Amino acid sequence: MHHVAIMNKKWKLIPKILSGQKTIESRWYMTKRSPWNKISANDTVYFKDAGEPVTAYAIVEKVLQFENYSEQELKTILKKYGKQISFSSPETAFDWCENKKYCILIFLKDPKSIPPFEIDKTGFGNACAWITMKNISHIKP
Repeated sequence: MHHVAIMNKKWKLIPKILSGQKTIESRWYMTKRSPWNKISANDTVYFKDAGEPVTAYAIVEKVLQFENYSEQELKTILKKYGKQISFSSPETAFDWCENKKYCILIFLKDPKSIPPFEIDKTGFGNACAWITMKNISHIKP
Protein backbone atom coordinates (compact mmCIF):
# COMPACT_ATOMS: atom_id res chain seq x y z
CA MET A 1 0.00 0.00 0.00
CA HIS A 2 0.97 3.61 -0.52
CA HIS A 3 0.12 6.46 1.81
CA VAL A 4 0.42 10.23 1.68
CA ALA A 5 1.04 11.98 5.00
CA ILE A 6 0.14 15.65 4.87
CA MET A 7 2.29 17.55 7.31
CA ASN A 8 1.98 20.88 9.08
CA LYS A 9 4.41 23.09 7.15
CA LYS A 10 5.31 25.31 10.11
CA TRP A 11 6.61 22.31 12.10
CA LYS A 12 9.28 21.58 9.42
CA LEU A 13 9.03 17.81 9.94
CA ILE A 14 10.00 16.58 6.48
CA PRO A 15 13.63 17.77 6.83
CA LYS A 16 13.73 16.01 10.24
CA ILE A 17 12.53 12.78 8.60
CA LEU A 18 15.13 13.06 5.84
CA SER A 19 17.95 13.76 8.33
CA GLY A 20 16.99 10.81 10.53
CA GLN A 21 16.13 13.04 13.50
CA LYS A 22 12.44 12.01 13.22
CA THR A 23 12.08 8.24 12.80
CA ILE A 24 8.46 7.85 13.89
CA GLU A 25 5.48 9.53 12.26
CA SER A 26 2.64 9.70 14.77
CA ARG A 27 -1.04 10.33 14.26
CA TRP A 28 -3.32 11.18 17.20
CA TYR A 29 -7.08 11.05 16.74
CA MET A 30 -10.38 11.24 18.58
CA THR A 31 -11.85 8.57 16.26
CA LYS A 32 -10.37 5.71 14.23
CA ARG A 33 -9.20 7.28 10.97
CA SER A 34 -6.82 6.38 8.20
CA PRO A 35 -4.25 4.94 8.53
CA TRP A 36 -5.75 3.01 11.50
CA ASN A 37 -5.65 -0.71 10.56
CA LYS A 38 -4.63 0.30 7.01
CA ILE A 39 -0.85 0.52 7.30
CA SER A 40 1.72 -2.26 7.64
CA ALA A 41 5.44 -2.94 7.54
CA ASN A 42 6.94 -2.43 4.07
CA ASP A 43 4.23 0.05 2.98
CA THR A 44 5.50 3.33 1.49
CA VAL A 45 4.62 6.69 3.05
CA TYR A 46 4.99 9.78 0.88
CA PHE A 47 5.29 13.13 2.65
CA LYS A 48 4.05 16.57 1.67
CA ASP A 49 3.59 19.79 3.55
CA ALA A 50 0.05 21.18 3.35
CA GLY A 51 -0.37 23.19 0.16
CA GLU A 52 2.91 21.89 -1.28
CA PRO A 53 3.88 18.98 -3.55
CA VAL A 54 5.07 15.58 -2.33
CA THR A 55 8.83 15.80 -1.71
CA ALA A 56 9.90 12.68 0.22
CA TYR A 57 9.06 9.12 1.08
CA ALA A 58 10.04 6.44 3.58
CA ILE A 59 9.37 2.76 4.09
CA VAL A 60 7.33 1.57 7.08
CA GLU A 61 9.42 -0.59 9.40
CA LYS A 62 6.62 -1.34 11.87
CA VAL A 63 3.41 0.10 13.25
CA LEU A 64 2.10 0.35 16.81
CA GLN A 65 -1.49 1.34 17.61
CA PHE A 66 -2.85 2.39 20.99
CA GLU A 67 -6.47 3.06 21.86
CA ASN A 68 -8.34 4.38 24.87
CA TYR A 69 -5.08 4.72 26.78
CA SER A 70 -4.92 6.07 30.31
CA GLU A 71 -3.06 9.23 31.30
CA GLN A 72 -0.21 7.07 32.63
CA GLU A 73 -0.07 5.01 29.43
CA LEU A 74 0.08 8.24 27.41
CA LYS A 75 2.96 9.48 29.53
CA THR A 76 4.75 6.16 28.96
CA ILE A 77 4.24 6.38 25.17
CA LEU A 78 5.56 9.95 25.12
CA LYS A 79 8.54 9.13 27.32
CA LYS A 80 9.49 6.07 25.28
CA TYR A 81 8.89 7.46 21.77
CA GLY A 82 8.71 11.27 22.08
CA LYS A 83 12.26 11.93 20.89
CA GLN A 84 11.84 9.71 17.81
CA ILE A 85 8.49 11.42 17.07
CA SER A 86 10.37 14.73 17.34
CA PHE A 87 8.08 16.43 19.83
CA SER A 88 9.53 19.74 20.99
CA SER A 89 8.92 18.94 24.67
CA PRO A 90 7.14 16.25 26.71
CA GLU A 91 4.85 18.84 28.32
CA THR A 92 3.74 20.29 24.98
CA ALA A 93 3.24 16.80 23.58
CA PHE A 94 1.16 15.72 26.57
CA ASP A 95 -1.07 18.81 26.35
CA TRP A 96 -1.60 18.22 22.63
CA CYS A 97 -2.26 14.45 22.90
CA GLU A 98 -4.11 14.23 26.18
CA ASN A 99 -7.64 14.49 24.75
CA LYS A 100 -7.05 12.03 21.93
CA LYS A 101 -8.19 8.39 22.13
CA TYR A 102 -6.19 6.77 19.34
CA CYS A 103 -2.47 6.86 18.62
CA ILE A 104 -0.68 5.36 15.63
CA LEU A 105 3.11 5.20 15.65
CA ILE A 106 4.65 4.55 12.24
CA PHE A 107 8.33 3.62 12.41
CA LEU A 108 10.15 4.85 9.32
CA LYS A 109 13.25 3.59 7.53
CA ASP A 110 15.18 4.56 4.39
CA PRO A 111 13.79 8.09 3.97
CA LYS A 112 14.52 9.65 0.60
CA SER A 113 14.06 13.05 -0.97
CA ILE A 114 12.34 12.84 -4.38
CA PRO A 115 11.59 15.24 -7.23
CA PRO A 116 8.45 17.14 -6.18
CA PHE A 117 5.11 16.08 -7.65
CA GLU A 118 1.53 17.20 -7.15
CA ILE A 119 -1.37 14.94 -6.13
CA ASP A 120 -5.10 15.14 -6.72
CA LYS A 121 -6.94 14.83 -3.39
CA THR A 122 -10.39 14.83 -5.03
CA GLY A 123 -12.65 12.43 -3.19
CA PHE A 124 -10.50 12.30 -0.04
CA GLY A 125 -11.85 15.45 1.61
CA ASN A 126 -10.43 18.96 1.77
CA ALA A 127 -9.00 18.65 5.26
CA CYS A 128 -7.75 15.07 5.12
CA ALA A 129 -4.28 14.66 6.60
CA TRP A 130 -3.68 11.07 5.47
CA ILE A 131 -4.49 9.31 2.21
CA THR A 132 -4.22 5.54 1.67
CA MET A 133 -4.33 3.92 -1.76
CA LYS A 134 -2.97 0.86 -3.57
CA ASN A 135 -0.60 2.90 -5.72
CA ILE A 136 0.46 6.56 -5.64
CA SER A 137 -0.03 6.74 -9.41
CA HIS A 138 -3.81 6.76 -8.78
CA ILE A 139 -3.65 10.31 -7.40
CA LYS A 140 -0.96 11.79 -9.63
CA PRO A 141 -2.67 14.18 -12.09
